[in-house]
Amino acid sequence: MTQVNSNTESRKGKHLTYGDMKQIEAYKKLDLSNRKIAKQLEKSPQTINNAIHNGTTKQRRQQKQNGKVYVQYYEIYSADTHFETYLKNRSQCGRRPKWVETDEFIEWADQKMLEDKWSPDIVVQKAKELFHDSIIPSTSTLYNWIDSGIMRTKNIDLLEKVGRKQRTTKNKARRNVTILGTSIEERPESVEERQEFGHWEIDTVVGNINAAEPVLLTLVERKTRFEKIFKIAGQRADDVDQTLKIFIESLNGLEAEIFKSVTSDNGSEFANLSNLSEETEVYFCHPYASFERGTSENQHKIIRRFLPKHHSLKEVKENQIQRIQQWMNDYPRRILDYKTPHQTFVQELRKLDLDLAT
Repeated sequence: MTQVNSNTESRKGKHLTYGDMKQIEAYKKLDLSNRKIAKQLEKSPQTINNAIHNGTTKQRRQQKQNGKVYVQYYEIYSADTHFETYLKNRSQCGRRPKWVETDEFIEWADQKMLEDKWSPDIVVQKAKELFHDSIIPSTSTLYNWIDSGIMRTKNIDLLEKVGRKQRTTKNKARRNVTILGTSIEERPESVEERQEFGHWEIDTVVGNINAAEPVLLTLVERKTRFEKIFKIAGQRADDVDQTLKIFIESLNGLEAEIFKSVTSDNGSEFANLSNLSEETEVYFCHPYASFERGTSENQHKIIRRFLPKHHSLKEVKENQIQRIQQWMNDYPRRILDYKTPHQTFVQELRKLDLDLAT
């Protein structure tokens, strides 16, 4: 015997379940009106009307009588038909994912991240300037698309995503290191806060750890993040001195405005920095405190994209170094309101009414 008495509690705002649909089918076989079925199931009459409309199919009945074939059509509500319709409608409802309608952006974004080495954040901000009529995702959404495999770009392609390491709290024995000159503690607050233009950090990038190997000498202006890269013969004080002398001479006597100070670590290659021109202040970081030269450290991460650790620098040509330098200076930075270091450096020169080739 089919059970027709309902003990189902009212669930306002909920979709009909397959069990509800089977009960409707049973009530229809008993020829109950839609309103009475609604009362039994404690549903809105309109809900039952819609359900019966979605689950009703036309049936065909064929009958022979006196040598003739009579065809009769009638309608019947089927819980199975209704449930199939429900599942089909559910699969098509909801908002379409953004990435379905952004093929042009996805192709461009992959190219920028894979070939031009842009970060997802830079990609999103620059896309807003280029794709005015397209749907541009947020930075977090773009990261989600990368995680989900929607993009060709993978996490391994993102330097910052895989390059972060947790700080260790282990205490390490530190040997005594002599500070070569004026301590960073005496550096003015305006330099620390990057409020003033013309203050630089200096460091070296090593390829193979070999005394005979050349290294890269890097100079980065703290406020604009403008980078200068020089290939020098080795990690020796004389090599650094000679390169800095050439750089300062290229400033055409404007070092007082452009090269006001330089901050260094206490490596032996920087032993003679204190002998720079009288126009330039020199500050030395605390031993084992690379974070005090945070700009250089972040810039070196970018250089390592092109020249990995333990990669010999002997065969690296000058034009390749210049391409790396140009890429870094033409790369938009969030910290610079998505301007490039080159743009901001030129702006600072113009404020000083200078016209120096960069």
